[in-house]
Amino acid sequence: MNEFDGTIIHFLNQFSFRWPFLDRAVLAMTQFYMLRGVPMIALLWWIWFRDGEDKQRDREIVVTAIVAGFCALVLGRLLASWLPFRVRPLANPDVGLRFLLASDDGMRTWSSFPSDHAMLWCAVATGVMVASRRIGMLALAYTVLVICMARVFVGLHFPTDVLCGAILGVSICLLLTQTRYRKPIAAPVLNFSERHQGVFQAGMFLLSFGLVTNFEEIRAVASFLMKVS
Repeated sequence: MNEFDGTIIHFLNQFSFRWPFLDRAVLAMTQFYMLRGVPMIALLWWIWFRDGEDKQRDREIVVTAIVAGFCALVLGRLLASWLPFRVRPLANPDVGLRFLLASDDGMRTWSSFPSDHAMLWCAVATGVMVASRRIGMLALAYTVLVICMARVFVGLHFPTDVLCGAILGVSICLLLTQTRYRKPIAAPVLNFSERHQGVFQAGMFLLSFGLVTNFEEIRAVASFLMKVS
């Protein structure tokens, strides 16, 4: 564990097991979808349906932000497979700390670096920021403080896992939401939404559910296939 990770993780850990309300609140942030993906997806839908001067641009941003989140997740899984395996803090005896989570629900076989949650939700928050700077800054702060730092607090990630994941998510979304990339990426989706509204809305519902759950089941299957191939 490097000095940067060690300093932050030891600082946060001193607040564990001191106040039951804080412990329960942080655990809820890592376990309840209502506190993780749901607020971010709600913001995307707000951008999609809000009344504004340029609905076309808003909807292009929503589509591109989702694509950016997918790209970040794929890149993150590739990095996790290519880079040396990193044990999560709560499963690493060298850390020498006791965390709120006693078990990582089978994630011991998943490399800690980089953080999938940081990549996905920072990409989405960046998309919100491109559409609405004020709301987007709040969304990004929420992502970092509530979604990401809570996972460091309970021992699921090192700070550098979250930091690198956030940088990847933000960078990919900022790149793809540039006009020259955003328009060709979003055009086929928006054309499909106009021609087949029912199918599109059903698909968006399923996609929203997948994003909220971080595609946990799909990622588990994909990880298994990569290991047996």
